[in-house]
Amino acid sequence: MSLDAIIESLIFAADSPLSLDRICDLLPEHEREEVKAALSDLARLHEERGGGFCLAEVAGGWQFRTHPDLQEYVARLARVKTAKFSPSALETLAIVAYRQPVTRTEVEYLRGVDCGGVLKTLLDKRLVRILGKKDIPGRPLIYGTSKEFLEVFGLKDLKGLPTLKEIQALGEVPRFERQEELPLGTGAADPQESPLPFE
Repeated sequence: MSLDAIIESLIFAADSPLSLDRICDLLPEHEREEVKAALSDLARLHEERGGGFCLAEVAGGWQFRTHPDLQEYVARLARVKTAKFSPSALETLAIVAYRQPVTRTEVEYLRGVDCGGVLKTLLDKRLVRILGKKDIPGRPLIYGTSKEFLEVFGLKDLKGLPTLKEIQALGEVPRFERQEELPLGTGAADPQESPLPFE
């Protein structure tokens, strides 16, 4: 049996993304570079095939995922509602993702409101996890994102989060340069600026 087929079967059978280290542990008879090359070959093969699923690197591991363009059809099969987040949950999650490790007090300072309930919800959904306690008086809990957060948002790691410039670019409205009117006939007057009434 080929190494590609063995790795493919392991990833298919796993219930969460398999890291390169874990695959190497499972296949001690193969060199790490062999496994790495086989993973690249598999990812390329599934991409070129253009099928319904692909091999993606998410949450520090490898996992078969439905092609994003087919999400609508898979949702029909599953008949489940897409998880929706309230604006407060999204704001809190974004603060934790970009500022981690962060305490509840720091999140509340940035949001300007109490975040205890929202943080509990995010903990229950396993998108946020407790990293430990901060070494200051009161020893408040420190929060960070979880592996499930990376899986849900399809991120390889936290470096995959959009930058501030990318986020700002989404909200920008294109600015068009002023264009003068073109004369319609040979005897048309040259375009002139008309005075504005409030100048």
